[in-house]
Amino acid sequence: MNIEALRDYCVSKPYVTEHFPFDKDTLVFKVHHKMFALASLKRWEAGDGFINLKCDPEKALALREQYSSIKPGYHMHKQHWNSVYAQHGMLPIDLIKILIDDSYQLVFDNLPKRLQKL
Repeated sequence: MNIEALRDYCVSKPYVTEHFPFDKDTLVFKVHHKMFALASLKRWEAGDGFINLKCDPEKALALREQYSSIKPGYHMHKQHWNSVYAQHGMLPIDLIKILIDDSYQLVFDNLPKRLQKL
């Protein structure tokens, strides 16, 4: 998966916006102002791209055991975030999309009910 496909998939979800809140390098995707995915553009350009995704803690551990290209979240809370190395076909694109979907849904489900109904 390349960064353009990743971006297109993330912004296709309802209520998603993209931001650069930290610096000009870190692309952040939010649903109703809550982060569910972020990626370093420089790392993608250098060929070492990954996306940080929120994950259920138990599932996060299982994914890390099953896939060498899924690691504890870089610069994130390691219990709740995974770094998913998505370049060079290391993971099937369908799996990456599922992980993005899961991250989005985790954040969305924890939003106040009034925001979920918009």
